[in-house]
Amino acid sequence: MLYIYLMEYKIIGKSNLKTSEIGFGCMSLLKAPEPEAGALIQRAIEAGINYFDTADLYDKGENEILVGKLLKPVRNKIILATKVGNQWREDGSGWDWNPRKGYILQAVDKSLQRLQTDYIDLYQLHGGTIDDPVEETIEAFEQLVQQGKIRYYGISSIRPNVIRKYVELSDIQSVMMQYSLLDRRPEEEMLKYLHQHRISVLARGVLAQGLLINKPAKDYLGHSSGEVLQLQQALSQEKSSASALSIHYVLRNAATAGAVIGFRSLQQLEDVLAAYNAKPGDEALEHLAQLIFPNKYTDHR
Repeated sequence: MLYIYLMEYKIIGKSNLKTSEIGFGCMSLLKAPEPEAGALIQRAIEAGINYFDTADLYDKGENEILVGKLLKPVRNKIILATKVGNQWREDGSGWDWNPRKGYILQAVDKSLQRLQTDYIDLYQLHGGTIDDPVEETIEAFEQLVQQGKIRYYGISSIRPNVIRKYVELSDIQSVMMQYSLLDRRPEEEMLKYLHQHRISVLARGVLAQGLLINKPAKDYLGHSSGEVLQLQQALSQEKSSASALSIHYVLRNAATAGAVIGFRSLQQLEDVLAAYNAKPGDEALEHLAQLIFPNKYTDHR
């Protein structure tokens, strides 16, 4: 039976990109045979998902190749996002951080070729440190916008000091950051700060590696296994599912444009879509927020 889901959309930053509140994180797509990956993408599109996120780092570019192939038939109907900054070594032994302008200008052409597209909707810096040549990185992104190779750019970072620098110096439209009931570091100041500057948050890790839905409790980001277990038990006692509570806790913040979730199977996709459509009440979300202390950034402030 094919279920019909209602998807809502939000504008990313000050751009004209309107993203589905549930985004598709494509990193795990290569784990499934191509026919299954294609069926997964097709079902996501049918359900209203229009944001697809990959990176040149994933599978040494193979992920971009698969994503480009699967999305080519619907290219003008979706938001295609990828990332840059992690450069694979020639011997394939690992990668090195490289936010230099010259590298970005070369890397984008390779991503465009792999993705089988003339432009990237949202090009994101895949990390960043306070010691980076930020002005040079921004210059590269601005040049790519002028050339029409990318429409908009953003960063993927959890570091407040890096985020502030890009907000002050650039025209970023989004920040992808980890955010969940078990990782509430963005709540301390970043969510409000970004919202004030009309920059959207694309949340990742909203299910906290599965700890919020089906994984055994363990220590996580300063929370003890006992605290995680307490939250898990509270989630199980609510009327709404743990997935619905976890997803909507993140989406309820005004700064959040979407929750980017990785799917490896159709069942996972259907479960998340059902959870998204079963919106819990604010009282339940507030109750959960009171059960566990908000963690804070200790570094990169």
